[in-house]
Amino acid sequence: MWKLKVGEGSNDPYLFSTNDFAGRQTWVFDPEAGTPEEQAEVEEARQNFYKNRHQVKACSDLLWRMQATSALRRAVHFFAALQSCDGHWPAENAGSMFFLPPFVLCFYITGHINTVFPAEYRKEILRYLYNHQNEDGGWGFHIEGHSIMFCTVLSYICMRILGEGPDGGQDNACARARKWILDHGSVTHIPSWGKTWLSILGVFEWSGSNPMPPEFWLLPSFLPMHPAKMWIYCRLVYMPFSYLYGKRFVGPITPLILQLREELYTQPYNEVNWTKVRHLCAKEDIYYPHPWVQDFLWDSLYILTEPLLTHWPLNKLVREKALQVTMKLIHYEDEITRYITVGVVEKSICMLACWVEDPNGDCFKKHLARVKEYIWVAEDGIKMHSFGSQLWDTSLTIQALLVSDLTNEIGPILAKGHEFLKNSQVKDNPFGDFRKMHRHISKGSWTFSDQDQGLQVSDCTAEALKCCLIFSMMQPEVVGEKMEPERMFDAVNILLYLQSKNGGLAAWEPAGAANWLEVLNPTEFFEGIVVEHEYVECTASTIQALVLFKKLHPRHRKKEIENCITNALRYIEDIQMPDGSWYGNWGICFTYGTWFALGGLVAVGKTYENCPAIRKAVDFLLRTQKADGGWGESYLSSPNKEYVPLEGNRSNLVQTAWAMMGLIHARQAERDPIPLHRAAKLIINYQMEDGDFPQQETTGVYLKNCMSHYAAYRNIFPLWALAEYRKCLPLPSRTM
Repeated sequence: MWKLKVGEGSNDPYLFSTNDFAGRQTWVFDPEAGTPEEQAEVEEARQNFYKNRHQVKACSDLLWRMQATSALRRAVHFFAALQSCDGHWPAENAGSMFFLPPFVLCFYITGHINTVFPAEYRKEILRYLYNHQNEDGGWGFHIEGHSIMFCTVLSYICMRILGEGPDGGQDNACARARKWILDHGSVTHIPSWGKTWLSILGVFEWSGSNPMPPEFWLLPSFLPMHPAKMWIYCRLVYMPFSYLYGKRFVGPITPLILQLREELYTQPYNEVNWTKVRHLCAKEDIYYPHPWVQDFLWDSLYILTEPLLTHWPLNKLVREKALQVTMKLIHYEDEITRYITVGVVEKSICMLACWVEDPNGDCFKKHLARVKEYIWVAEDGIKMHSFGSQLWDTSLTIQALLVSDLTNEIGPILAKGHEFLKNSQVKDNPFGDFRKMHRHISKGSWTFSDQDQGLQVSDCTAEALKCCLIFSMMQPEVVGEKMEPERMFDAVNILLYLQSKNGGLAAWEPAGAANWLEVLNPTEFFEGIVVEHEYVECTASTIQALVLFKKLHPRHRKKEIENCITNALRYIEDIQMPDGSWYGNWGICFTYGTWFALGGLVAVGKTYENCPAIRKAVDFLLRTQKADGGWGESYLSSPNKEYVPLEGNRSNLVQTAWAMMGLIHARQAERDPIPLHRAAKLIINYQMEDGDFPQQETTGVYLKNCMSHYAAYRNIFPLWALAEYRKCLPLPSRTM
């Protein structure tokens, strides 16, 4: 069977190229290629042309297009086979190097290290650390990042806790890591989260950390920095941290802890001036430098407030009450998330706080029961992932499969996916007086992972709602019974609730706090974490969902939905970058944001002809297409906030798929399909024989500075792009 090869030739010593053979197209005959059905389809196309050769002289270029169809079918069936029995697509969602170590520290402190992480677990954790140690001996903030003090120190301590000696580990891992730490100022230069964890462990002193007074949770609601106005993930990191700080908790001082005190400092531990190290931070860790006003605030709390709150009578009148209130909030969060908590960072801290309060209590035992849900095992070892992206990945996968037009082949797959979506919708709001506990409505939403976790997310809700709306228009004997309209109404209510005055959609909770509060961001390596913000992806997903909902349920809250769409559209147009792109918050970066934005604009009837924003976006995508037909954007675009191409002018299949679908949204095929043909050829050429696609660079991101590996993306998006490509450029009739 004949196959088209693109961009090949580097292995032939008699071939030369000025651009690594970008654009080279060669046909080769592979006698082993193609199923009998595919070979018969090719022969049928040849016979049809022969019969009609006198009426139509030009061929329809069907062999290449059949190759595209074959690639799509292989991709669909390969990924469909990975579906779980309950209907979702399991996949890793990890990549951050600070997710795993706090669990090791926590269980070392509580004495559960060998119980939670038996020998095989410890072996795989060490494998993961060895695999992702940088050549200079350190570890990055994420698996593709430069070495930083925070993750290098935590990883070093993990290796020591898990049994490696000071000079042990694969390829001298411990010695190399320790050298990196000492060469960069020692552990005194670890950022604030690290200072807190090391103080808890006993390898640092609480007097060397900035204050985190639990009295913060007693503040009156009229204050601008009230806890309810904080971004939920920030709130739920500092809530258990402040409890542990308020108690000045320190774990057992074991011989290993004493050894670490010697190994990680450039001076004797008892000679460190803890007051002076509070503001130290290695330059490699700094993404968000603290403004002077924040340091002034910390100094004021450290010098003036803490001495009062830790001595009689305020330690009895105020501090003890603050600790009780803080722990009550922690228990509430644990209960409404079924002890999963809102995320991996928060999980280990909340779990430790429960153990500190009552080592033998049920709360800690319930936490232990949920730890395994964070563990993911792959060829690079054991890592902790975010808590899973089950719902998010499944809603995207279903949309990709639906576009493939292979429903007759994958009906049971779609039915199982549909059932998973229906089973995963959050059915109720948090129990009790949830607003008093700083929570919001969640009934009708979908989470990022599963129903038990319970935290509403706007784009997850919008994408899942889109799927359920599409399924409601399909035959129930194929895809299962449609979702009840009332449950769809609940989902719409969530989306309307999360829209801000500027028209944008927040992700988790309404964004109403003042942006100036970001000046109080206590972290050094994140930006924009103090209050909730709006996001182009959440806004565009919501537009698409509401436009479809409005067609199917035109009378339900008609005016509110129309206003929501109008305001959301204005928001998207307002935040477009001068170069025509949009900044992506959850994918890398401008390519991702632009794909979402174009989908939102087109959903409301905007076109290349009537919308300047679309014309600018199309120009951006065409301008950034590579010579080989693909797109490739470096993760550095996200922290730098400017477009940075991949090194070596490489293309990335996932980003190529995003750009390709953005252009298809904008009807590029009607103006000039060649850019789409080139992109499709690149994706097909990279596809493996079994239908899978190769893993390339990380394409997920969060909080601008940390990358996230979505393992399923390499399947979802190339598949989806090929499906959209075949839909907008269909094969002509075989009978002509």
